[in-house]
Amino acid sequence: MSGNSLVLPIVLWGRTAPTHCISSLLVMDDLTTIITGCHDGQICIWDMTPDLEISPRAMLFGHTASITCLSKASPCSDKQYIVSASESGEMCLWDVNDGRCIEFTKLACAHTGIQFYQFTIGTQREGRLLCNGHYPEILVVDATSLEVLYSLVSKISPDWISSMSIIHSHRTQEDTVVAVSVTGILKVWIITQDVSRMQDLDPVFEEESKPIYCGGCQSISFCTFTQLSLLVVCSKYWRVFDAGDYSLLCSVPSENDQSWTGGDFIAADKIIIWTEDGCSYIYKLPASCLPASEHFRTDVGKTAEGSIPPLVYSIADRTDKQLLICPPVTRFFYGRREPFHKLLVQGDSAGRLTLWSIPDTSPLQPLSTVSSTISLQEAFDKLVPLSAGIIDQLSVTPGSEEPIKVTASVYIPSQGRLVCGREDGSIILVPATQTAIVQLLQGEHMLRRGWPPHRTLRGHRNKVTCLLYPHQVSPRYDQRSLVSGGVDFSVIVWDIFTGEMKHVFCIHGGEITQILVPPENCSNRVQHCVCSVASDHSVGLLSLRERKCIMLASRHLFPIQVIKWRPCDDYLVVGCSDGSVYVWQMDTGFSVFVVSQGNLQKYSNNSLVVQAMKTNLTDPDMHVLFFDVESVIIQLLTEEAQRPNPTLVSPETLQKAQGAADKGGSFLANKIFKQVKETMKETIKEHLLDEDEEEEEEMRRREEKSKSLSLLEYNLTMDTAKLFMSCLHAWGLNGPLDEVCLNRLGMLKPHCPISFGLISRGGHMSLMLPTFKESLLRQMALSTGRKLSLSEMVGKGTYGVSRAVTTQHLLSVISLANTLMGMTNATFVGEHMKKAPVRPPRPGTPETPKKTAAPPQVSSPAVQGQIKQGNYKRLFSLGAVLGEPVMYRAAVCVCVCVWVQLAAMHCVMLPDLLGLDKFRPPLLEMLARRWQDRCLEVREAAQALLLAELRRIGQSGRKDTIDLWAPYLPQYVDQVSSRKSTPCVLLCLRTCVTVVF
Repeated sequence: MSGNSLVLPIVLWGRTAPTHCISSLLVMDDLTTIITGCHDGQICIWDMTPDLEISPRAMLFGHTASITCLSKASPCSDKQYIVSASESGEMCLWDVNDGRCIEFTKLACAHTGIQFYQFTIGTQREGRLLCNGHYPEILVVDATSLEVLYSLVSKISPDWISSMSIIHSHRTQEDTVVAVSVTGILKVWIITQDVSRMQDLDPVFEEESKPIYCGGCQSISFCTFTQLSLLVVCSKYWRVFDAGDYSLLCSVPSENDQSWTGGDFIAADKIIIWTEDGCSYIYKLPASCLPASEHFRTDVGKTAEGSIPPLVYSIADRTDKQLLICPPVTRFFYGRREPFHKLLVQGDSAGRLTLWSIPDTSPLQPLSTVSSTISLQEAFDKLVPLSAGIIDQLSVTPGSEEPIKVTASVYIPSQGRLVCGREDGSIILVPATQTAIVQLLQGEHMLRRGWPPHRTLRGHRNKVTCLLYPHQVSPRYDQRSLVSGGVDFSVIVWDIFTGEMKHVFCIHGGEITQILVPPENCSNRVQHCVCSVASDHSVGLLSLRERKCIMLASRHLFPIQVIKWRPCDDYLVVGCSDGSVYVWQMDTGFSVFVVSQGNLQKYSNNSLVVQAMKTNLTDPDMHVLFFDVESVIIQLLTEEAQRPNPTLVSPETLQKAQGAADKGGSFLANKIFKQVKETMKETIKEHLLDEDEEEEEEMRRREEKSKSLSLLEYNLTMDTAKLFMSCLHAWGLNGPLDEVCLNRLGMLKPHCPISFGLISRGGHMSLMLPTFKESLLRQMALSTGRKLSLSEMVGKGTYGVSRAVTTQHLLSVISLANTLMGMTNATFVGEHMKKAPVRPPRPGTPETPKKTAAPPQVSSPAVQGQIKQGNYKRLFSLGAVLGEPVMYRAAVCVCVCVWVQLAAMHCVMLPDLLGLDKFRPPLLEMLARRWQDRCLEVREAAQALLLAELRRIGQSGRKDTIDLWAPYLPQYVDQVSSRKSTPCVLLCLRTCVTVVF
């Protein structure tokens, strides 16, 4: 997909929740959102109610390694920005509300901790990120651009920083950063709120360095209640220090071989400490640790036995805890604003979140009753209806409630086919749009068994692990060949059109993990091979033309992680998990040890791409449908241009055109034309039709015998547009329009809330989990005072998720509606939905009566003018007035009016129909970026939406927009230079605001 294209994802998760082994936790200050990062690199957003009910909302994709730390990144409460870091040095800035990636970067060092530092400059609040990790300093990063500004460096004993904390001073303009190195040395830096100092690239050295003998420090916590105490937690003990001179006030060793992993202050005199096995303990500090007590600091320098604080009570001290893959992550948070809950939050490797609300008074027994707990799989199991997979209707076996899991997939855009390998070894071929319609939309297909038409390939004895259609990567391969690999150690070559098994390769000693295509510039023999990788650390080159293995490299000692190519030297480069690199000569199989770079595969643009994804290798495939709006529009217009126009090929038109061109020679021209026409007819009948029909009959017999899958009866472009528009339309807000869309346009209503997605910068992506509807149901129930049904929420939930999603969806709906409005067949019903035209009858056979073709639509110049001006309000009323009488005169004109009303509703009527409290308005900056989009239909939709939104927000909203963007607009006297220097988004926004004023 092109980076500038308007691409919308729709995800089919299936019934199995994605693996989410939690590695980091963050609760936002308002206690309404929980963020969790996992070891596989994904981030999950959970919604939390004031009653502490939790439901997962969305999952963010973009990191390629384990998430090591999360932190808030916005000083303003109206913007919920977070920053995430991974083991590979990646940093991403996310908008939690929209799921957008605002900024991303990659550093040469990995962060293990991030602290957000907020300060005020005049009336504006700014933010910085203080990062520590596997490097001997603390990096100060700009919270907006993720740019490293300067670093806090150690002069004395520089080493990695285990943990750090920021001590805010309310009396001076200087704050303190306290950190403990891995060797147990406490370091103190003074940071100022002066702007010049904060942007200085020179390093800042520590003010104090003091050994406190706290090796293996797990966490540091500053007491915000008294601002005079510091808690340092190590694996075998925890200690409390005076925040003034860092004197030791209290030290407590662990008992029963417990390993402490963190702690925090929950009150001025109480602390909570948690262990590696998920248990937590609350201690009451002695009087010598309390600044308000007269015995404060009386035990400094002493080892009195009475200084050990008593245990108040324990939390979740259970011996029957579930066996987990890795230790759970525990954090303590308390509300800065109402509700003022004190929450202990724990996430484990099973994707489960557990919350305890800690009371202010001490209970008489251990607090083992959780306030709330839920896992991703439990949330999936509660869904009604259950979340659908891509081919669930074909995978439920008799006597089993669970469908057979899809373990490998490949989509073939040129044929519109989706190939799915399953855990039972079978391979299913289905038309992609049809199987998606079955899962998402209502219709007659829901009553058919075994729909859509499909083919099953059987040859593997167990789970299919990978699939490859080589012709899709390079046209040098036969378009009939499909290659599959499985856990039965075999690689099978199939004929995708007949379903025949062509060859079976059994050369590996482990399950097949990858099948790759060599680059174009390899040797002629290698060009007809595929590369197979197996779990026994072997790599093979399998010739599809010669049906034999031409090279097997099996001397790798560790699992293979990456395959690269160096065709100019005839080298195959294998990278293993231990960092070793093997280089093999492909023709001879000789091994040499060098390092090389490889080639990247190229991908083409398609209107629909079905991508199989999984968060973990053990998960079944989930499938994401990527709709490229620009490609859909281009294909619709291309088919419209290729469709013959009856007014241009009729005999009357030909005679008129010929007569006007040459009146004197009209008879001769007509005679020659007729002779040529008759000759062409006879030639076509004799040489094409008869042979083609014989071939068709033979092919039909073969297809019926092998239960082949025929896509000729579907128009892939119109099916894609039908699926796309049916998913995006705001159903349930305008009943009469919905009925006309169903009956006249052939659209289908969704039978469940659709999980949309959003692609943002750098290919980062957020996908809504199917459980997002639980949060929306709660919100709508609170606003309406009643519980909404699922059908009511389908339309209302589409445009009440986030502003970025609303912007993308409205641009898509309006641009596609405008495109379909100008087409000859502006509906999804009728003969034009078939891919190929019906063949003429053979000579001598009686002709069958044909349906009368619908007259071409008449597009009024006034209507076209209103469309270009974006005046959808007048179009909406015009369509409502013309709709009834036209319905009885010309069906095509009715379809045009319906498309007009549909575009008008999504452009200007949504806020009133949906309600301002539930409507998430489009983002002006995203619309402005499309003001000069390369696709004319998207450009016109963006302009109409932007003008409509500027009118909706009124004069005060436009003034706020100007004030917000004014600092970023350069002030030039020369308009020409201003236009050249100002980015398109700013220039068109300034122009639009000026025009509306």
